[in-house]
Amino acid sequence: MIMVGTMVITLWVIGWLMKVPYAARWNMTAILLVGVMVIHVILPDGHPLRMATGGDARFWAIFFGFGVLVWGYRKFLGALRTRVKHPEAPVVKSESFSPTELDRYARHIILREVGGPGQKALRDAKVLVVGAGGLGAPALQYLAAAGVGTIGVIDDDIVENANLQRQVIHLDRDIGMPKVQSAAQAMVAQNPFVTVRPYQRRLDESIASDLFADYDLILDGSDNFATRYLVNKEAVAAGKPLIAAALTQWEGQISVYDPANGTPCYACVFPEMPDPALVPSCAEAGVIGPLPGVIGAMMAVEAVKLITGAGENLSGRLLIYDALYAQTRTITVKPDAQCKVCGGKGLRRAG
Repeated sequence: MIMVGTMVITLWVIGWLMKVPYAARWNMTAILLVGVMVIHVILPDGHPLRMATGGDARFWAIFFGFGVLVWGYRKFLGALRTRVKHPEAPVVKSESFSPTELDRYARHIILREVGGPGQKALRDAKVLVVGAGGLGAPALQYLAAAGVGTIGVIDDDIVENANLQRQVIHLDRDIGMPKVQSAAQAMVAQNPFVTVRPYQRRLDESIASDLFADYDLILDGSDNFATRYLVNKEAVAAGKPLIAAALTQWEGQISVYDPANGTPCYACVFPEMPDPALVPSCAEAGVIGPLPGVIGAMMAVEAVKLITGAGENLSGRLLIYDALYAQTRTITVKPDAQCKVCGGKGLRRAG
């Protein structure tokens, strides 16, 4: 038994050093125990190897069976939690709106710029929101309320007490819960006619391309420059319009970046990633609570306009809102022919 225990410990230590996933380590442990039981069945009584590994296969069979029971119980609990966290929408979508949907979206439908076709476009749209924090929270709430049919949200963070001053989609009871799960619950509770796809992980290059391909429009509410530049690069590559915003203390900015339709990409306007020391995060510099709600709601408005074709969006314009002095200004931005990301694609499309 000591030999088997030593082998198991060695296996887990090596797996930890090599960063082997837990599932793979458990599988290797199970294979080891099955091998030990096979040895006990094949070799005769009294064989040194049998004696060194416990002498009786029945002990290991009981131990293995107990492990299988624990694994099955954990899988069962996981399935129950998933069902609780991801309730299925009770309404089956069809080509026509139900009476409840017509009543819910009535204020949209009577708008000349939206109407029935625009509301159907919203229902058919797929929007991905990167980040479920300060900007993502109001954007997600209003996208769901507006009836955007499929909403994806990707974030690897969990809800913390310090988030609740501004990230209004999360509640006190959600502290410790993954933000994507908390947001998904709130959106479905607010509008059961939408489908929410939560992705509990950080966006990286290994998944960005495939993920963006599933959506019509990308909203970037991330809080770090590495993610912002990655989102822009992948949106340009996918030919998808990007609504990106940022915050600091009392000021917010927002624009629509869509080189495929003759406007600059994010890197055209901000070609170099700034020194993090010069642009402190909200945790370092602070942010007034309602500001993310203002800018995040603007993101949702721009998304609705892009989907329905209503009005004039912020493509080619950077809107800056100074909440402290109640001032708003708009700066015209143009594609950069030397841009390392889009190569001035917007210039060619505009020409």
